[in-house]
Amino acid sequence: MTDTVPVADLVDQNCHGVLRTELGLGTFEARLGAARAPAAPGTTFFDTQTGFAVRRWCPPLLGLEAHCPPARYLARRRELGVAETSRRLLRATGVSAHLVDTGLPGDLTGPAELASAAGSDAREIVRLEVLAEHVADTSGTVDAFLVNLGEAVHTAASSAVAFTSAAEGPHAASYAAASYAAPEPPGPVRVRAAAGRWLARREAERRAARRGTAGREGGGPPVEPELLDHLRWSAVACGLPLQLRLGTADPACLTDFAAATEGHGCDLVLLHGYPYHRQTAALAGRHPHVYADLGAVPARTGARAAGVLAEIMELAPFGKLLFSSGARALPELHLVGAQQFREALGRVLGAWVEDGAWTRQDAARVATMIGSGNARRVYGLCER
Repeated sequence: MTDTVPVADLVDQNCHGVLRTELGLGTFEARLGAARAPAAPGTTFFDTQTGFAVRRWCPPLLGLEAHCPPARYLARRRELGVAETSRRLLRATGVSAHLVDTGLPGDLTGPAELASAAGSDAREIVRLEVLAEHVADTSGTVDAFLVNLGEAVHTAASSAVAFTSAAEGPHAASYAAASYAAPEPPGPVRVRAAAGRWLARREAERRAARRGTAGREGGGPPVEPELLDHLRWSAVACGLPLQLRLGTADPACLTDFAAATEGHGCDLVLLHGYPYHRQTAALAGRHPHVYADLGAVPARTGARAAGVLAEIMELAPFGKLLFSSGARALPELHLVGAQQFREALGRVLGAWVEDGAWTRQDAARVATMIGSGNARRVYGLCER
């Protein structure tokens, strides 16, 4: 049996709150799936690596045997209630600090409530697209919007731990274009024109909604790409870390932006790069201010997580790798992300110790770096 190296403290450097409401079996299953399409006929999203991981790690914490049937697990979940279920699962993660992206819609807990349930510290990550939407709702003209937007970014920087740019949900249709962050800030004329187009589209959608002729997707029009570039460069100027969610985009789209932002005092953290994990790790290895997030890898790859982590560690310096769960809505995903990461990294490092390639002391030091130390350094978090 392969030796393992313990991975103790974790800082979850990108996650979301959990739902406050009870979920039926179908709704719970839908939250397990990363795909927008439904599961194949006759199956559910429990028939995924994530689903099997939930059935492995979560039932024992609710007083059930591991791998019990999903219906039985959900029944026990309802018996305990949302608050108690969340408390048990979140406290079992062993996460000492949560960095919470508050930009998702829905009845999700905020940083303070998540911290209380988990027994952790928590800080907010501000999503630039959502910030722009809030400012647009309170600004009457294009000029007022741009002035207020600049003030809002600087105000957010005084309390947030990071910014993130994550075009998804109603913004997903424009994500492919917006992923190609500009290698230089757009000029004021272009920014003003982009802001005018975006505000006009928002107003047109409001009018359509009042007439009952709005599209079915809802959520407002996506932020114009040049306005989004302006937001990203404004965030860079603030000096806080900027998280960039890759989604299904190849990280090569960020090559020019990474080169252009070097030396500006802003670290870039590339989120959830799987299945382009090797390219993400390589980009982190080429630039001193670029970091690779390991979120989504353990939960999505399940039993193969150790192999995928080893591939990433072939290409990126260990000081450039950061743990996150990327979890949203379900406390189960917080637990699975933490447990699968611990097991996978412990197996990778343990195998290298067993082979004589590493000492156990070095393996423990690297485990601490990736699990929590790198995040504490990048985000300026105090040691706990």
